[in-house]
Amino acid sequence: MNTIKGNIHSIETFGSVDGPGVRFLIFLKGCHLRCRYCHNADTWEEYSADQRTADELLEQALRYRSYWGSEGGITVSGGEPLLQISFLTELFTKAKAKGVHTCIDTAGEPFRRDPEWFGQFEQLMQVTDLLLMDIKHIDRNKHIGLTGKPNDNILDMFRYLSDIGKPVWIRYVLVPLLTDDENDLRRTGEFISQLGNVQKIDVLPYHSMGAYKWEKLGYRYTLTDTGTPSAEETDKALRLLSGKSV
Repeated sequence: MNTIKGNIHSIETFGSVDGPGVRFLIFLKGCHLRCRYCHNADTWEEYSADQRTADELLEQALRYRSYWGSEGGITVSGGEPLLQISFLTELFTKAKAKGVHTCIDTAGEPFRRDPEWFGQFEQLMQVTDLLLMDIKHIDRNKHIGLTGKPNDNILDMFRYLSDIGKPVWIRYVLVPLLTDDENDLRRTGEFISQLGNVQKIDVLPYHSMGAYKWEKLGYRYTLTDTGTPSAEETDKALRLLSGKSV
């Protein structure tokens, strides 16, 4: 029997913003989106020299369990964790057997309804407590311009998670002239209001801290002259996404 190994990008042992409590963060390699503002471009390629089994990662994570408190646990991010769904399911199945809170940080791009993949996803959801999901853009064409991919299946994943009552925290990166249009934000807020499982909405102001990775990898970074939204602009966006008046 072959042991599944995950392609690992990096590990953080004391994460505080990627789910409730203190988290053990596992960043996996591989992503099909090419978000223009991505700060982890070095996770795009799927292969990693650092390949580990679920048992190896869980053993390492549990060393820090005393710091997690009642809310903490393991968050798997990326890259895109759902590209390694078999590995992720094995890891979370073993984590849940130890009573560990499990969380996935995902953009939802791999989601599809074909029986084989969807069956795996249903199995994964049985051992997943929370998902942190990005809404990159509500408009299909603008989503393609921003990420290189359409958003139909991503919005479908949001609806499915709502249907099964799986808790979701939504993250929205606010990028001047790309994702800050008031009408688009209102549309996004209307979409979110139709979901019955959203526990939290976070607006993340754009920053260019990952631009150096693009240069190092030989990619052209197109947002060099884009500024960071103000606190007032960020607050306004949050109110629109939350369906509140501005």
